[in-house]
Amino acid sequence: MTARMYPQDPDFASAAERLFVMALQEQLPNDAVLICNQRFTDRGADREADVIVAWPGHGVAVLEVKGGSVSLQDGQWWQTGGRSKAIHPVEQALKCKYALRDYLHAAPRWSRGNPRLAHLVALPTTTLPADFVAPDAPRWAVIDKSELGAAAGRIASALRLVENQPDPPTVDDVELLVDCLVGTLIPQADLVAELGEREAAVELLTREQARLLDFLESHDRVEIRGGAGSGKTWLAVEKARRLAAAGQRVALLCYSRGLAEFLRRRVATLPRKQRPAYVGEFHELGIAWGVERGRDDDSLYWEQRLPEEMVERAAGLAPAELFDAVVIDEAQDFDQSWWPAVLASLRQPDAGCLYVFSDEGQRVFMRQGRSPVPLQAYDLKENLRNTKQIGGTFSSLTTAQMRLLGGDGVPVRFVACTTDDALGAADDVADGLLDAGWPPESVALLTTYRRHPVQVERQAAGQDAYWASYWDDEDLFYGHVLGFKGLERPAVVLAVNGFRDEERAREMLYVGLSRARDLLVVCGDLELIQRVGGDAVARRLRGG
Repeated sequence: MTARMYPQDPDFASAAERLFVMALQEQLPNDAVLICNQRFTDRGADREADVIVAWPGHGVAVLEVKGGSVSLQDGQWWQTGGRSKAIHPVEQALKCKYALRDYLHAAPRWSRGNPRLAHLVALPTTTLPADFVAPDAPRWAVIDKSELGAAAGRIASALRLVENQPDPPTVDDVELLVDCLVGTLIPQADLVAELGEREAAVELLTREQARLLDFLESHDRVEIRGGAGSGKTWLAVEKARRLAAAGQRVALLCYSRGLAEFLRRRVATLPRKQRPAYVGEFHELGIAWGVERGRDDDSLYWEQRLPEEMVERAAGLAPAELFDAVVIDEAQDFDQSWWPAVLASLRQPDAGCLYVFSDEGQRVFMRQGRSPVPLQAYDLKENLRNTKQIGGTFSSLTTAQMRLLGGDGVPVRFVACTTDDALGAADDVADGLLDAGWPPESVALLTTYRRHPVQVERQAAGQDAYWASYWDDEDLFYGHVLGFKGLERPAVVLAVNGFRDEERAREMLYVGLSRARDLLVVCGDLELIQRVGGDAVARRLRGG
């Protein structure tokens, strides 16, 4: 994990400054923050801090970074880089430290008193002599080229060495400091715009995945595998669109109702000639063919009898009612008994086009189905949707290591509570997000075991009415991780309120952690999470 940085792409004064900041960012944990080129203005002067490091559990360090060859001669600092000039790095760092302190003291939202502060000088292209000593710059307050790989450790040491300073800041203290300096608690209109910008960035990244479909254009039987956030659903819709546009009759299938509704709404935005002939749940296709609908609680009907009857019905259908191609999203949800019906839906079962999109890490149902016909397999190895902080939280749960390209975001928040209290804690967090300006349609509250009472109430009105609430903008969405597979929200509050079956708990935790795009808050018992998800997940939630 890496620290957040503001701005995300700073305008560095030199290559040496960029080198130092990039190295430092990689060394710091995800709950630390780097603020670059922070300007302080008062009646007396304008000052600019090259780098401010806000680090929970350690303190706040203000650094002046000087590239080139730097030396100290007769009490005067000199910088040589084409020409020599006198510089004052220690004085600059010191004044910026006090400017930060004074600014926070006057900031209306800052209520934590003076933070633990230290000032340092970084010389990323200069190696100091072994006997370096200066009255205004003790050796522990200067980081030279030889220490670039241990810069974070040097900063932590300097913050420990400062005397007569307050206790180190908490995570909340650092978040408030960042808010005071860069304004993270922005008005709702700006928050909506920021979320829209992130969504657009993710969409552009995802569209780049289409090059894989270009490469596979001549291949008719393919399995594309990828972890959460890799763009599988977008690719499934895009492949179905391309096949339909080429004049083929296409079925776009999935298992869950929520994902089916999402796919239908996505396809409805396409030109009519590019829409698949059927979009929706696998079982509903059989019912559309005339199979009598069974009871929701009759698992034998859904798992065996309906798929068997689909095969029989398909044999009696006219070729015009069958498909040239079938595209399946979240194919790991399909039972082995369903695949004969999938193949029977093709006009040419032995040669028809079959594209399957899957993630073995999200096999949360007790099914072990796989395509009975050979498929060429291709892996997606990049996470495009989740911020690096969110992706890093569940990366240890994926079946393959993925590159995190979703950009920097805020740290994942963990609210420690008992399993029984997880739902109440999640309610409090969700209310806080709405109070802070998050649009209701951008927030989902998900559970891992018992459903939220609001979800129970909405489902009592019928599944169609319940899933229509996913697109409402009047209230946040309440769901269960099993039904939320393939879906996402900018902000997700995950209530880890237990698991019905701990054999599936690891996969369910993976799904829950990966549904958030920009902000993830987890409420639950860390011991339970560690038991089902492993040490790496627990460490990430602790902020390590």
